[in-house]
Formats: sequence, C-alpha cells, structure tokens
Amino acid sequence: MADEPEVISERRDAVLVLRINRPEARNALNAAVMAGVGNGLLEAESDPDIRAVVLTGTGDRAFCAGMDLRSFAAGGLAPTPEEQKGMARFGPFMSRGECAVPVIGAANATALAGGFELLMACDLIVAAAGSQVGLPEVKRGLFAAGGGMFLSRRIPLAKALELTLTGDPISVEDAVALGLVNKVVPADQVLDEAVALAERIAANGPLGVQASKELVRMAAFAPADEVWKVHAERQASVFASEDAKEGATAFVEKRPPVWKGR
Repeated sequence: MADEPEVISERRDAVLVLRINRPEARNALNAAVMAGVGNGLLEAESDPDIRAVVLTGTGDRAFCAGMDLRSFAAGGLAPTPEEQKGMARFGPFMSRGECAVPVIGAANATALAGGFELLMACDLIVAAAGSQVGLPEVKRGLFAAGGGMFLSRRIPLAKALELTLTGDPISVEDAVALGLVNKVVPADQVLDEAVALAERIAANGPLGVQASKELVRMAAFAPADEVWKVHAERQASVFASEDAKEGATAFVEKRPPVWKGR
C-alpha cells in the first residue's frame, strides 16, 4: 500500500467516504492522516453536493489506534507545508466535532485512545460487533487529551470515571447501552450500514440538518442563553429559506422535495 494515500476519499452520491489507510500501523494518526481527514472535511464543507461524511478505517485490526507514538517520537507529526491546512482543520473536529455537515463514524474494528476520541467527534457511530472502545491513556501515564475528558457530558459520571481512571476498554455492545454508539453490526456490514445512515440524513433539507447538528451539539456544552440566541438566528434564516417552502410544497403535493440548500 506504499503507493496509496494514507487517507482514501470516495464519493457515493451525496456521501463522502474517508478511509484511513494505514492498516500496518493500526490506522494510527500521523501528520498525513490528520491532514487527509482535515482536507476531506474541508472538501465536504465547500461542496454543497456533499451532504454527509463517513469516516472509517482499513482492515480488521483497528478503526484507529490513536496517535502514532513512533512517528511522534521521531518528530513525524510535524506537518509539511502541504499538510498544514488539513491538520489545522482536523484539530477542531477531533476535539470538538466541528464540521458543518454530519459525520458518521464507521468503526470497522476496535477504537482506543485517540481512535476512540476520533469516533466521539463523529455525530453518529456504527461499530463492528465484538470490537471494543476505550481510553487507556492512564496506563501510559497520560490522560485522554483529544476530547476524552468530556466523556462525562455524554454518559453517567461514574461510568466516565471508570473508563478514564482504569483505562480498561468496553465492548461496543456496552457502548450502545451507554448511548456512545448508535448501532452494532457484523464487521463486513459496517461501512454499508454507515453509508445507508448517511444517505438517510443526506435526503433531508441541508439547511435544517446543519442547523440541527449545530444546535444540538451546542446545547450539550454551552449555556442555554447562548444556545437560544443562535437558535433564534437559525430559525429566522432556515424557516425563511427556499428549502423550507419547498419542503412544505412537496408535502402538500405528495412528492419528494428537491433541495437547493438556500
């Protein structure tokens, strides 16, 4: 795979599939991977025909093993000039899930450390049955610094502390019960299931989808008064859009809507 890029991009109609392509390194994050994912997000945000992104990995060993420690030790995380823009875009997504379009994580195998944090940045997650997720950083004298410390905003405090203080992984089946994973399917069905989920999202009005993602994520972290301020702004623009009129008209005429994104 030496001649292949470390992040492979594939279009499936309105869905952009980004696949981390370092199976020999358990799809660990180096500068090229972070830049490749970041550039894919930039493409999705700049192309109105892309309505959702699916993020997955190559092989059956790992979705992503987190930071490539060997590359880090050798100074290999320093970006080249060509990688800087993509890496700059990757950071806000990794830590805060920032992306204008919905991102579905397709966890083809186990996701630990930064790999799990990368999954947590996604809006929805489809995972391979029998795989695991976890934050083992404390076992190496570290802590999960890529967004993992916000786990307690998503699951009960006691479980968040158990995961972060013991460093022990849990099954994706248990992660479903905690609300961290949306769906578990056989490994060979993960990507197709994630793309199908992305297509269901892409069929909806893009302005409404973008506003819904922004507001629901914001409501999980920001004070209510800040959320309501943005809520009022988005309501004024989205409800007055051509798409809003088209949605109502299509409903009355009993036909699929034709969205314009404006």
